[in-house]
Amino acid sequence: MHCAACIPARPGRWRPWRAAALGCGLALLAACASAPPPAGALPPVDVPAQWSTAAPGAAGPAQAGALARWWEGLGDAQLAALVAQALQAQPSVQAAQSALRQARAQVRVQQAGLLPQVDASASAQRSRSGGTAGNSFQAGFDALWEPDLFGRLDAGLQASAADARAAQASLEQVQVSLAAEVALQYISVRGLQQRLAIAQRNLESQQQTLQITDWRVQAGLATALVAEQARAAAAQTAAQVPQLQASLAQARHALAVLTGQAPAALDAALAAPGPVPLPSEAVLLDIPADTLRQRPDVRAAQERVQAALARVSQADAARYPSLRLSGSLGLRALTLGALGDGASVVQTLLGSLAVPVFDGGAAQARVDVQQEALEQARSAYQSAVLAALQEVEDALAVLQGERARLARLQEAAQAADQAALLAGQRYASGLIDFAAVLETQRTLLATQDAVAVSQASLGTGHVRLYKALGGGWP
Repeated sequence: MHCAACIPARPGRWRPWRAAALGCGLALLAACASAPPPAGALPPVDVPAQWSTAAPGAAGPAQAGALARWWEGLGDAQLAALVAQALQAQPSVQAAQSALRQARAQVRVQQAGLLPQVDASASAQRSRSGGTAGNSFQAGFDALWEPDLFGRLDAGLQASAADARAAQASLEQVQVSLAAEVALQYISVRGLQQRLAIAQRNLESQQQTLQITDWRVQAGLATALVAEQARAAAAQTAAQVPQLQASLAQARHALAVLTGQAPAALDAALAAPGPVPLPSEAVLLDIPADTLRQRPDVRAAQERVQAALARVSQADAARYPSLRLSGSLGLRALTLGALGDGASVVQTLLGSLAVPVFDGGAAQARVDVQQEALEQARSAYQSAVLAALQEVEDALAVLQGERARLARLQEAAQAADQAALLAGQRYASGLIDFAAVLETQRTLLATQDAVAVSQASLGTGHVRLYKALGGGWP
């Protein structure tokens, strides 16, 4: 149903009081626009007061922003440079930045919808009828405005603003994940370099033992069986070298791609082996609630709840009447010179009220659709919170176990090194058989390789803890 109040278009003298009346009417209707929809309460999630597992040497709580650039605390300048390169050049970051700009542009579109729309126009017409020709000239402004009586337009603006904030948090989450992934790949490269060096050292030791064994066979002090056992052990160790080299090349390629470069771009820069980076200080731990507040993925889920809530209000407000005001002010004359005459002024004001009467339940169905979308957003928020808590707890548990495991492996590797040294000396002197030498060499290789793997695991555990705490973005 529509109703309209119209001042007919007619030439006449423009009176200032009419302009004032039109402006006051628009201002009064603007004052009737409703306030933003109230923020809905987020679904309750049971957040513990403290973490159930504390990392050895951990300190807390962390100061705000202390984890923003956690990779610099690992003491590796090359890693810091690679993270900076990735944050600047990685396509996933650029895509997230584009999504953020798109969301902010949508906010500006919604903001513009709350303001009157004004268009300028001009036309000239020449007509001929019955041998008589005539001209008509017209110029003026047309204005259209829909007062937000029940908050529908404002709710749309609030939803777009929440979407923009969610896009900002999503960009931050991409930054957090990317910095962590670069560090994980870098640690993988350093760990594989250590394992490759260990295999090559043990291969050299086994080849020396094989040479001694060949001499003893030639001297009649050992059998050919012993020589073949020594040769088999050296060949097995040698077979590990190309496998480790291939894994190392793949890790370098993945790291290069993460930094936005070609796969082989970092081969020369990472050719020299280096240590696995580990934090030199205690890890700063936030309390669980602070961790959730600083994690971008949790904040993004929270903003999506707010956006869904605003869209419920928008769909609900669409069920109520809407008012549209339009007007025009222009000049119309038969000649260009007459356009400046006061008699050529044409003015129009139209008010139109639309009241929904019957739509077959479509309006209420739209509200129900948005209500269910809100419930989905709330469930997603709960899942994000629980996943965040689990990530931190898992990272703390892994660190606690890996520290204890590394300490034991280092003891075992030290003992295996001494045992292999003694066995080699006694075998060269003919005091023990080759079986003891073979066993000690295998044990040494296994324990040293396990130490290198554990050190890399400890480094990746710290990275995952930093990521779980929301580190990587202020």
